[in-house]
Amino acid sequence: MEAIVSAVRQLEPRRGWGLVGMAFRGRAATVAGARRLSPQRLSVDLCLRRITESSSRAVTPRSSRPERGIVIHSRRRGRLASLAAVSASAALTVSGLGRSYGDVRAVDGLSFQVEPGEVFALLGPNGAGKSTTVEILEGHRSRDTGTVEVLGHDPGASSAAFRDRIGIVLQEVGIERELTVREALVHYGACYSRRRPVDEVLELVGLHGLGDRRTHRLSGGQKRRIDLALGIIGDPDVLFLDEPTTGFDPSARRQAWEMVDGLRALGTTIVLTSHYMDEVQALADRVLVIAGGRAVAEGTPDELRGSMDRETAIRARFPLEADGTVDDLLGRLSGRATVRGGRLEVRTEQPTADLHRLTAWAMERKLELADLEVVRPTLEDVYLDLVGGDGEVDVGAGDHG
Repeated sequence: MEAIVSAVRQLEPRRGWGLVGMAFRGRAATVAGARRLSPQRLSVDLCLRRITESSSRAVTPRSSRPERGIVIHSRRRGRLASLAAVSASAALTVSGLGRSYGDVRAVDGLSFQVEPGEVFALLGPNGAGKSTTVEILEGHRSRDTGTVEVLGHDPGASSAAFRDRIGIVLQEVGIERELTVREALVHYGACYSRRRPVDEVLELVGLHGLGDRRTHRLSGGQKRRIDLALGIIGDPDVLFLDEPTTGFDPSARRQAWEMVDGLRALGTTIVLTSHYMDEVQALADRVLVIAGGRAVAEGTPDELRGSMDRETAIRARFPLEADGTVDDLLGRLSGRATVRGGRLEVRTEQPTADLHRLTAWAMERKLELADLEVVRPTLEDVYLDLVGGDGEVDVGAGDHG
């Protein structure tokens, strides 16, 4: 402990939040407060208190549960009673939430619930109010109106018990560049009463074998994995993931998805924001789309896709040299058909019937419809329909999204 105290006292403010400031993102002060205070003043007292508290606790046994090839351990046996209490109600409850910046109403009467163990995606264009909403849930920002409960706590009160049970992965963080990956995790982990073993976290985020490497020698994608590691080092009950796989290669993204699946299987509640619609489709149990500070749609990804009055597309390479006219084919279809660049596309609300008519037409002429495919509306299609084609909402000066 003396070594940690010494290291903390000798640290100087660095670019951005710096190591110590980021170590207490959402736990020691609001975002604005953290930017005003020096990293040392922000963290030393709380870190020492957490170290003292954790050293007096007995380590509880851990259980494991495999999920899609990744094994994630939980150190939560000592909290079964509190978790059971949370399971009896929503993990997060938001009712009539409002927040303004001057004349701009960034969040306007937002209400929703997130169930325990659920991956809940919050989507919206820039300026829609999602960042403000998430910051209020994390305890970073105050609200003007409404009620908010996270794990039975009011985030606005910013209690130590609340901060100890959440994890946050921001879009950008600042870590002391001369620290090794392991040192950063040990330092951050000391701020929690319950924490995962460092080697386990390194394995989960794909940094196995890099624990002794200094952070400034890592690639951009590897640094992003450190951000993810810092979010789960405290074994949180609620994890906030803000664009968690930005900069990841396809393999790393899949591994991160498997880790999220494993955390969900252990009962962790996850609030996800992402601009990758395939990521939301793969991970989210439910989705809330907001625009202009208001909810415009909520449901599972499949429910959102199915609820939109949007046509299915049938596509194939069209044999232009075929005997017979296109008009003969078009006359059979209920949908709208176009041929461009040798490709046929049929937009239809009766995909089964039109697919049958198209294939029957081809079989009558002994033609092969190469590259034939039926494409349902994607989540991205639905999202753009809901928020507008360019995905942007003008809320006035500044970006409070």
